[in-house]
Amino acid sequence: MFFTKLFKNIFNSGFSVFLVFLITILVFSFVPNDLLNAKNNRQETYKQLSLFGDVFQRVQEQYVEEVKDKKLIEAAISGMLQSLDPHSSYLSADDYSDMQVKTKGTFGGLGIEITMEEGIVKVVSPIDDTPAYKAGMLPGDLIIGIDGESIRGLSLNQAVEKLRGPVGSEITINVLREEQDPFELKIVRDIIKIRSVRHNIINNVGYVRLTTFSETTTDSMKKSIEEIKKQTGGNFQGLILDLRNNPGGLLNQSISVTDAFLDNGEIVSTKGRNDEDTSRTFAQPGDILNDQPLVILINSGSASASEIVAGALKDHGRAIILGTRSFGKGSVQSIIPIPGNGAIRLTTARYYTPSGISIQAKGIEPDIIVETGFVKNTNDKTINLREENLKGALDKTIEKENKNNLKSEKDKLLEDNQISRAVDLIRGIKLYGDKKKNIKSKIAKDNFRTNKMS
Repeated sequence: MFFTKLFKNIFNSGFSVFLVFLITILVFSFVPNDLLNAKNNRQETYKQLSLFGDVFQRVQEQYVEEVKDKKLIEAAISGMLQSLDPHSSYLSADDYSDMQVKTKGTFGGLGIEITMEEGIVKVVSPIDDTPAYKAGMLPGDLIIGIDGESIRGLSLNQAVEKLRGPVGSEITINVLREEQDPFELKIVRDIIKIRSVRHNIINNVGYVRLTTFSETTTDSMKKSIEEIKKQTGGNFQGLILDLRNNPGGLLNQSISVTDAFLDNGEIVSTKGRNDEDTSRTFAQPGDILNDQPLVILINSGSASASEIVAGALKDHGRAIILGTRSFGKGSVQSIIPIPGNGAIRLTTARYYTPSGISIQAKGIEPDIIVETGFVKNTNDKTINLREENLKGALDKTIEKENKNNLKSEKDKLLEDNQISRAVDLIRGIKLYGDKKKNIKSKIAKDNFRTNKMS
């Protein structure tokens, strides 16, 4: 109906227009099969567009309330993109402007990366030291309501808008967590200031935590590693790179972080719909650790850029991956501006690890599976009774004990089961390597001495 009226208007506009239309039909009557197929496809497209036009007109004329045309069109576009995958979406002019400026002015956030799964908002990961993280939000949590209202059926952008609000305002989130009854989390919105890199030293093992991949991540990580080396001197045993609950970020930063530990080889490839959309990125010479042991921690909150790093270093055998399977976001989104009407975020390619494995929906499998958990450190001397604990024991050395029994940052890290296992793994690798080196050196010296005597 809608397009029928359109064609009538074209016809009424003059005989010359109708003549062009008629010639076009005659031309398409004498074409090869390929063009006939293309013509049939176009006819099917026109048929579907006519259906859209008819529905659009019915809504305009008969819906219980008057709806603006712009709202209907934007909703139709948004629905079309969301039907493709959870990451394709429509950005209104305001949303696109917000994204470009990367600031919300007086508006704050919660500090979570979210996605859409089967129509439900799912938390990919809370970001360290943000309101959501402090409130106890976990990767995999499903957000089913905001301030007492269900959000089922909302688009991802609509859900994000509801999560935003003035700095200092409180929001109540209804959460559904695996094997638990639904519960509420009250969170106070704040301006999100992300410290993307932090580091520590645990028994001469370096520990570097990357919370996200921002513009300064690689430089900050390198500075942290150099500081760790400086503090440990010649006793440096290896590095733990913690990518747990890291939702990703800038692709170029994930590439440069990976490159820091590789001397050569492919880091990541992207493959789109057409052959010309394929690209491959390779490492430059130079390993910041000089081949010292490297363990990477991942979990279900490690996504996108984190998976590129873990996948590349695993495929090259440069790192041991420890933890649980990662999130599995291996798709590339391109922001395509629509002049005067915002932009669309469209999935245009997939990421592949150097061995050609797609990350999408599969994630990175760890070399060693270690579930999340905490080990309780104790200073109770009666648990392990030894000779030295007996009163008046010979050769007993008197040690000064910390009366306050305060936990250091290192002790707190070691209570994390995955970090503790990673430390043991690196120390084991280092010990094994040093023993082999010492034995080889001893054998070489003995052979030299024997040959010299003979």
